[in-house]
Amino acid sequence: MNCPRCGAGLLPGAQFCGACGTRLGDAGAPAAPPPQPDYGAPPANYNAPPAGYGAPQGGRGIHLDEDARGQGRGYSYEILHQPSFALAVVRLAAEQSIQAEAGAMVSMSANVDLQSQMKGGLMGALKRAVGGESAFVSTFTARGGPGEVTFAPGGPGDIAALEMSGQAFFVQSSSYLAGDVGLTVDTRWGGAKSFFGGEGLFVLQVTGTGVLLLSSFGAIHRKQLQAGERYVVDTGHLVAWEGTTQYTLRKATQGIFRSFVSGEGIVAEFVGPGEILIQTRNLQAFAGMLKPFFPSQGSSGSGFNLDFGS
Repeated sequence: MNCPRCGAGLLPGAQFCGACGTRLGDAGAPAAPPPQPDYGAPPANYNAPPAGYGAPQGGRGIHLDEDARGQGRGYSYEILHQPSFALAVVRLAAEQSIQAEAGAMVSMSANVDLQSQMKGGLMGALKRAVGGESAFVSTFTARGGPGEVTFAPGGPGDIAALEMSGQAFFVQSSSYLAGDVGLTVDTRWGGAKSFFGGEGLFVLQVTGTGVLLLSSFGAIHRKQLQAGERYVVDTGHLVAWEGTTQYTLRKATQGIFRSFVSGEGIVAEFVGPGEILIQTRNLQAFAGMLKPFFPSQGSSGSGFNLDFGS
């Protein structure tokens, strides 16, 4: 007699196969499997996402390319070296263009033509300059064939590709890196209270359809708000948020003394629906942490004291 599963020889009356461990019936056939418990039919929404998951009611959500690569109108992009030292590689088809913040370019093909101009005329350039941005916008165009341009932010951090489809977003001015030439980028007043807080007097309003490349100091954390949900974010940690999301600026705590003691300054209070992109590090706080390690001007014992004789 042989095992019906593996074919190994069996002793007469064996209950198990010594080779594969199969349990045998009285007639030498495999025993019937034990009955399985009946858990009942799955609920109708068994494969549905949990409540609250997906695009918020009233907002369309922020569509970030999860695999860090994609295509735009006349170009493709890829984001490398995430999340600490991200680099955006944009490959342009012949005679195609992409715009970027002045100074964002790391490298480019020799056939790529760079043009810098005052976006929005003189008044637009003045608004950008007052908002802490460069008065000029750079346009990169591949001439005579395909070309490549790479972009990176000034500090360590991540880059996210936001795919816009007729939407409007608000972007912290320092987070704008590059974008489709079809996008409209305008500087908006961020609120009077932000002037007193010294943080983010202006924000960028980006509208249209196309790819928008955003940079962050640190990694990017996503927070989704349902209709009526309130959420508070330190302004130094903001990257971008949906235009459907209402917000107001205020002090983190009541009273100047309490704000000083808590170490928190101006915060943005959002009301959903909408989605917010938050950077995990604060550039201003990081600069403040490093300040004690740099000698102040005129301090005694700092710097080099060279005596060349008299």
